[in-house]
Formats: sequence, C-alpha cells, structure tokens
Amino acid sequence: MKLPKTYGFLKKDLDLIEKSLHEAIEAEHPVLRAASSELLNAGGKRIRPVFVLLSGMLGEYHIETIKKIAVSLELIHMATLVHDDVIDEAELRRGKPTVKQRYGNRVAMYTGDYILARALEEITTINDKNVHHILSKTLVEVCVGEIEQIEYKFKWDQTFRDYLRRIKRKTALLIATSCQLGGVVAGLSEKDANKLFKYGYYIGMSYQIIDDILDFTSSSKELGKPAGNDLLQGNITLPVLYGMQVPAFNQLLKTTFQHPEHVTSAELSALIDELNNTNAIKKSYHLSNQYLQKGLSTLETLPNGKARKTLEDIAKFIGKRRS
Repeated sequence: MKLPKTYGFLKKDLDLIEKSLHEAIEAEHPVLRAASSELLNAGGKRIRPVFVLLSGMLGEYHIETIKKIAVSLELIHMATLVHDDVIDEAELRRGKPTVKQRYGNRVAMYTGDYILARALEEITTINDKNVHHILSKTLVEVCVGEIEQIEYKFKWDQTFRDYLRRIKRKTALLIATSCQLGGVVAGLSEKDANKLFKYGYYIGMSYQIIDDILDFTSSSKELGKPAGNDLLQGNITLPVLYGMQVPAFNQLLKTTFQHPEHVTSAELSALIDELNNTNAIKKSYHLSNQYLQKGLSTLETLPNGKARKTLEDIAKFIGKRRS
C-alpha cells in the first residue's frame, strides 16, 4: 500500500490546497516567481496538509478554514527547505537542482523569506489568537533548531539528547503543530488538540529518524541527493551516534573526517559500509518504532472513525519505510 492510497479520499481537498499553494506564491518579480514555482513543482509528500485535514475531520470540518492552515504550514515547510539548502550547500533536492544551485545563495535566502511571508499572510485571515500564538511559538523553535544544526556540525562529542532536541525543533514540531492546529480550528477541546500535538510530535520524531537512516541505506537515486550527504555536511544523526559506540567505526569516522572538505566519495562509501556492519541501523529503527508506538497510543481516546484510522495507517506506513 502506497502512502497516497491511504488518504485517497482527501484528493479533492488536497487538489484545492495545491491550487491555493500556487496562488499563494505568485509574485510580480520574475525571479521570485520562477524560483518559488520551481520549488513547488518539484513535488513533495504534502504530509503536513494531510495531517491538518485529518485532524480537522475529528471535529467540525470547514474546508475553507482548514485550507488556510494547511497552505500556511506547507509554505513554512517549503521556506525552511530553501534556507536549509543554502546552509547545507545542497545542489539537489528530490533529484532536481535546488533554488540555491539555480539562482545562488542570495536569491535563495530571499525566496525563502518571500515564501514565509506569504505563509503568514495566508493565516492572518483566521481570527483566532490561539492559532497565531501556537504558530509563532513553533516558528521560534524551528529557527532555534536550525541554528543548533549549524552549531553542532562536525561536533563529535554531542549527545543523543542533543540530536533528539534538534530533530524535535527541525522536523517534529511543524508536524505536531499541523495536527494541533487542524484540531483547534475544527473546534476540538484543548485536551484533544493537545493529544493531536503529541501524536504529531511522536510521528515527526519517528519520521526524521527514518529519514536519517535512509541517508545511509538508500541509493542516491532513491534519495534524490548523494547517499551519506548529511554526514558529509557535518550533520551527525542517530545512526552515526550509535555507530560511534563501536570502536572500529569511530576510529574510521575520525580518520576520514580529519579534513572534512577533502573527503572523497570512495572514503564516504567505505564509511557507510562500515556503519552498516554495526548494529547502528537496527538500534535506530528500534528507537523510531518506540516513538511510533507512543504516537499510536495517543490516538486511542480520540473520536473513532475514518480520520483516526487514517492517522493510524499513516503512522504504520512511516514505520515500515525502507526507501
């Protein structure tokens, strides 16, 4: 079962959101318009809008209101991707040249800023202070996570707690907020909206851990970027932290990255092979699954029905991802 089939019944509303995304990024300046459109047309899972819609279906579902939340959160996600690619000096995303690669760092940074501004403009039409408070608080935390990712590059003595806190801010919070705000605008109680936040947080943590695993277990073609690219950029992820507990891998890692800017593809490939010879991948999947199970358990007291069942199915699908 492919993930889109899991929520196929949302197609009509997702098509509305896709149309609204294109309308939101329309810009008078040709470079801004082209850069934003290329990013949007590169595709994506649109998983955050899906979480907004499904969470909204647990309460009073009004597509025009729900749509504004979904569009805003997806635009915020897109803006962070553009900024990420500048920081990581990434040339490819989803197998296509990044905005940074096509237009340079300056245009990319302003494109990200522009998309973020349109996201905030989109949500201003919702007259609910709580929505704006939740979103602004999330944005602050996402920014802190991005700064932490820069600060922790090539920092070999970082802890598991450092890593988990970083991916919470970088990935999990935006997914958690997608779930929470879907519930808030649908009129769910604060208690139930908070349960959706917890579900999104746990699923987001599991999702990012698996992404970090796939960076070492998938091919460049499957990833749409070079395998091991995160490590090459100095981003130390969960599999590497577990691998560093094995003396042979730890020694090879330190030797290989004595001069990070001169690491060859052959050396990186050898390091990935050595990592896959440890139990680091197995341990990483185990922790991902623990988060996943916590996420599923938070749904148990929410209204039963198609929306909740689909949230459960998405969680299970994420846990089974191997490419």
